[in-house]
Amino acid sequence: MRPVDIQQIGEELGIKWDDGSEDFVRLDALRRCCPCAGCKGEIDVMGNLSRNPARPLPPQAFELRRIANVGGYAVQPIWGDGHATGLYSFEYLKKVVREQGTQAEQ
Repeated sequence: MRPVDIQQIGEELGIKWDDGSEDFVRLDALRRCCPCAGCKGEIDVMGNLSRNPARPLPPQAFELRRIANVGGYAVQPIWGDGHATGLYSFEYLKKVVREQGTQAEQ
């Protein structure tokens, strides 16, 4: 499944998928689910998870400046605090929507 249209609507991101379905996810939920190594940590060669210490996010962290397509497999949000290293594969984006978002009524 691939998005055919992605737009910010107020405090949510609206996603129209190629099967005709539409999903919405709150921007704060999307930001908190950032999959980058700085946010979620990374596994070393020994299998240990290494994470940065948790820190509060400023209000700008939840302001979506733009969202860029990455190849044919992901999107990259650029946030108001300058954070832009999270690549949301289409599969991961759908997972975030299932866990945090809402599906539009057909």
